[in-house]
Amino acid sequence: MKTSIATVSLSGDLADKLSATAAAGFDAVEIFENDFLAFDRSAREVGRMVRDAGLEISLFQPFRDFEGLPEPQRARAFERARRKFETMNELGTDLILVCSSVSPLALGGIDRAADDLAALGEIARAAGVRVGYEALAWGRFVSDHRDAWEIVRRADHAHVGIILDSFHTLARGLDPASIRAIPKDKIFIVQMADAPRLDLDLLSWSRHYRNMPGQGDLPVAEFMAAVEATGYAGYYSLEIFNDQFRAGSARQTAVDGRRSLFFLMDRLKAEGRAVNGFSEPEPLPAPARTRGVSFVEFATDGASARALSAMLVSIGFRRAGRHRSKDVELFAQGDLRVVVNTETEGLAHSSYVVHGTNVCALGLRMADAPAALRRAEGLLAAPFREPVAPGEQELAALRGVGGSLLYLVPDGDALARQWEADFALEPGWDAHAGAGLVAIDHVAQTVRYEDILSWTLFYRSIFDLKVLPPVEVPDPGGLVRSQVLENADGTLRVVLNGSQSARTLSARFVSQFVGPGVQHVALRTRDIFETAKTLAGNGVAVLPIPQNYYDDLEAKFDLDPATLDALRHHSILYDRDEAGEYFQIYLKALEGGFFVEIVDRRGYAGLGAPNAAIRLAGQARQTPEGLPTR
Repeated sequence: MKTSIATVSLSGDLADKLSATAAAGFDAVEIFENDFLAFDRSAREVGRMVRDAGLEISLFQPFRDFEGLPEPQRARAFERARRKFETMNELGTDLILVCSSVSPLALGGIDRAADDLAALGEIARAAGVRVGYEALAWGRFVSDHRDAWEIVRRADHAHVGIILDSFHTLARGLDPASIRAIPKDKIFIVQMADAPRLDLDLLSWSRHYRNMPGQGDLPVAEFMAAVEATGYAGYYSLEIFNDQFRAGSARQTAVDGRRSLFFLMDRLKAEGRAVNGFSEPEPLPAPARTRGVSFVEFATDGASARALSAMLVSIGFRRAGRHRSKDVELFAQGDLRVVVNTETEGLAHSSYVVHGTNVCALGLRMADAPAALRRAEGLLAAPFREPVAPGEQELAALRGVGGSLLYLVPDGDALARQWEADFALEPGWDAHAGAGLVAIDHVAQTVRYEDILSWTLFYRSIFDLKVLPPVEVPDPGGLVRSQVLENADGTLRVVLNGSQSARTLSARFVSQFVGPGVQHVALRTRDIFETAKTLAGNGVAVLPIPQNYYDDLEAKFDLDPATLDALRHHSILYDRDEAGEYFQIYLKALEGGFFVEIVDRRGYAGLGAPNAAIRLAGQARQTPEGLPTR
């Protein structure tokens, strides 16, 4: 597959955009005219920059309001086109995008438009360039790719073809199957974009809310399948108008874009659909099957480790062993494993220096760790390797949120073999029941608001995770967007939180102290009430919940008085859905804003979203040490 991205999709000036495009491994770039006009280099110099970066220019765009004009505007449009063709020759590209007219002066008529394009094709032939005609979803007379194709067909010129754009077709609810009837040699380029389902006018929707394939709700796979059915083997180019992307990292957006195209093509291949021109060093393995979280690793220093270790012991963990060659301790409770790393060199130490005490790594239990690594690398994830001592187990790892690591742990090694190889373990280390905590229910990672889509695509494309509808949660300082991904059996749930408001707890965690990363881990218990008694006996400070909440709970649910009293006494939050019940306790936050949640899930499918505002308000009143209040 030949890949391209439009400069309008990326932040920065034209030089930044070209650098990011090349670094992500694209074959070509679309030059958006405004990016070129605002740049202080000539067309010839820009063309040289593109070629020096190892790229081609797949398209120069857009050329607006051309067809169907009366005189003298028609003559002026042809003169504008001649000037653009000269610029294209200087740039070193042979294709321009002509989008269907929105001009109030346009007269309409398929034959009139076809005659104009045929005449433009003659000028293009003389200039050695090609014209691609695209139907804008909000075009005045042409808003459907079927009408655009009929105009191109009637123009009947070798230098005139159609440009297909997934957004313009799918946003109008058009069936892409009709694309299959277009001859492949008349499709000059295909532009790809996804988008969330929104009740907006088409222009606003397009200009602000497009995203990468796989990040939205449009049937982009059906669109690509229709294009592939024609035998098309040209560029698939990303044209993404998105305010978040233009505020984010150009390099990350470019990587996301190329990953999204590979992911989309891989989905077609997995469904047994024919694909053209898609070559890989080797086929991607299936989405990596996950079995849950194997371990959580903290990076800290000696002084902070004492407080962290004391907290772990107070909630039922025991010291299980010490690493054979590193300043690393293992804590265990049932099948739970927590690592406390106080090394003074290596990645964990670097993470501590930058972020303070933080979760620097997660271990994911994988059904097939080698296949997971191959898929991740094929989808442009960054692998990580750190030297290990002789006899110690080396685990494949990927770079994750905030520079943290995701270790890919073979499922058979997760509970014992991994630890036996690397640690001097205490007798009976894996038989400690503690406070009844049995597994990690979910992990919440707080990221920059503009990066939520990026990390959603990362997890969704590599692992066997489905994306649930996003939720907006009210924090006293603003709204927090929460995106949940989970596997089929619920053994792995990842929550991505981000906020545009600088005053929310999530935003302050990112911007003013720790940076993007794991903000909380939810540990599942067999019996929330027994665990709560153990915590109380150990003097564990939990987040206090207002009595008003319990008065409302009494009115909302038919809870027996004893249960309601126990909830109130232990500051336990409660929710119920059609599948079952859910109980939550939050511990007070540690230095830096990290906190632990303890849950009891009794058939319940969600994450207690109705309680999130109560929790956030309580945490806002209990600002953790080291986290600024503004």
